This record gives sequence, structure tokens and C-alpha cells, in this order.
Amino acid sequence: MNSLDFFEKIQAQLQEKLPFVAYRHPNQIEVLAQLQENSVLEFLDDFKQKGFIFSPFDSSKKTVFFDSASAEIISTESSEIEVEENTETKLFQSTLQEKTFHEKLVSKGIEKIKNTDLKKVVLSRAEQIITATNSINYFKRLLKKYPTAFVYVWYHPSVGLWLGATPETLLKTEQNRFQTMALAGTKAFEGSLNVEWGEKEKEEQALVTESIQADLESVNGIEKLIIGEVQTHQAGNVLHLKTSISGIFQQEFLGEIVRKLHPTPAVCGLPKEDAKNFIKAEENYDRSFYTGYLGELNKKVEKTRNPRRRNVENSAYNLVQNQTNLYVNLRCMQILEKKVIVYVGGGITASSKPTAEWEETVKKAETMQKVL
Repeated sequence: MNSLDFFEKIQAQLQEKLPFVAYRHPNQIEVLAQLQENSVLEFLDDFKQKGFIFSPFDSSKKTVFFDSASAEIISTESSEIEVEENTETKLFQSTLQEKTFHEKLVSKGIEKIKNTDLKKVVLSRAEQIITATNSINYFKRLLKKYPTAFVYVWYHPSVGLWLGATPETLLKTEQNRFQTMALAGTKAFEGSLNVEWGEKEKEEQALVTESIQADLESVNGIEKLIIGEVQTHQAGNVLHLKTSISGIFQQEFLGEIVRKLHPTPAVCGLPKEDAKNFIKAEENYDRSFYTGYLGELNKKVEKTRNPRRRNVENSAYNLVQNQTNLYVNLRCMQILEKKVIVYVGGGITASSKPTAEWEETVKKAETMQKVL
């Protein structure tokens, strides 16, 4: 389908107030959309279902489910997309009151870490921007600006409209193999991946990696676990430290693995329950789907068994593989009628500095603000 028809269809779906999701995987060209036939709100029953899921930060709340069997699936290529760019980039300034509150929140977190068993807590804020909204054009801009991110627009009339360009994978599976990542630490990107990381960022990354490793080792259905080397990873105008974690698992343990991973230490903290309780008590707002997760669940993908020319006869027999691709909902925003809510946060440890943490959220907010 050409890009004009593709975006006209999802725009019509939005105008008719029918649920849909459109998205592109990292480093891919194909943009997919799943258009639901009715506005019934469905929730995930178990991890054997097939479709697209959208889950909130609070794991005690329900996960929204779009059934792929009862939807129209369309696609286009992002290279064909024409974007109406802004003639002027306008960044919205946070208020002194917002800055003061966030710095006090960070200070509370540091004190909690120093005086209790809490090792890390991820503290966030929601920045409201009054503006005329054009969600589909925002989606096009995200596709153009962030080719290495999972970029999406998601809508349900009973839930709301969300967009994002997230750098973090929660879980990817292909048959009995899985992959996740530990992502932590933040620096401004200044043209090079060759940077020196401070002790605060290295400590935060090590805590996240060790926690995810321990969680996965507690799952009986995981037969092999491989921890990769720490690498510098670019996400828009910021850099993170990333460790790839992979292994082999039994399919019936997919749900348990997701529940062990979510929320990750990169969006919640350590120990997980202590950090979650502090966030709910002190952040003073509902994260909703920010720092939740979303993506394809049990998607059937056909792959050629052997593409080599001399084995043409064998290649006629293709493999149908079961894939799950879930992403942490970072670098995201919620679109309302006359305003946009941008969500940003950062990991707090004993060595954190409140003003530096505030400035980190400002830098992350610019990633989303630049598409408005």
C-alpha cells in the first residue's frame, strides 16, 4: 500500500473513533497497522493469545488487547513517507514550580536510598503542553526522526491516544529463543558514541543488569542465559548504557518471563516492590501507560527454510515461526484534544544530584517536544 492511502486509512479510523495501532520496529522500513472492526474494549486473558497488547506501569491493572484475528492489517514503507515539517522548532519551557517539585522529589529519593534497603528508584514527571494537536503527523515525524526506535501511535476511544519512540526492548522471542536488555545511565549525545561514563551511570547499569539476571534465573522454564558486554546505545539526542541478555526458554513460561521483567529496574528501581511503593506514594501523579509495555504477542511469521539457489526445491517448504516483540513505553506522550502530555524520568541512586536529574528530564523531554 502506498503511504498516502496508509495514513488516510489510519486517519479515518481515528475520526470514526475506532481502535487501531500503527508501528515500526527498530531499524526496519515496513510500517504496520492493525485496524480494529469495533470499539469493544478487550483485555488480555493469558499469554497464549495472538494480537497487540498495551500494558500500564501498574501491573495490578489490566492489559489492553487488540485481537489480530478480527482486524484489518495494512502496511507501507517509511521511506515513502512525506512529512510536513515545522518551519520553526519551539521547545516548551518547564515552570520553576515543576523544577522545584522534581528536585525535592529526587532529594527524597536519595534520602530513602541512604537510609533504607532501597538501592535505586526511577522518578518521573508529566509535562503538559497546550497546543493544537495533529497526532498522525506527529507519528510521521517520529518515524523520520528516530529510525532506531520502536515508533508507534495507539488509540482506543475508551482509553486514549498515545505515541512514542522507545529505545528499550522488554522482550523479543523467536520460537524458543528470547532476548531482552538492561538499559540505564544517560548522557547527552554530542556526535560520538565514544564517551566516558561516570561511576553513577556505571553503578546504575550494573544494578539493572544484575537484577534482570537474578529475575530470569528464577524462572524454571529458562534453560540457558547469556549476558552480553556493556555497550553505549544512542536513543535520539541521548546515550544510554546497554547490556543484551538472551537465552532459551519453554513457550509455556512466556507470561512468567514478562511478569518477572515488568516493570524493569530501568523504569522502576531496586528492590522492585520498595521502589514501586515509593513511586506511588511520592510522584503525585498516575503514570498510566508510561513505563508500561506494548507490542506484538505470538505473531506468526513465515520464513524461508533455505534461500540458497541450489536448494530451490527445499526452499518451497517454509517455516512458520512464533514471535513476540514487546517494548517498554518510554519517550512517549499522550494526546488530548488541546494539549499533549509528555512523560520523562530518570534513575536515582545514592550519588545522584537533584539539579542534574532535573536537567536529564529536560533533555529527554526535548526528544518528544521536537515533533510537536
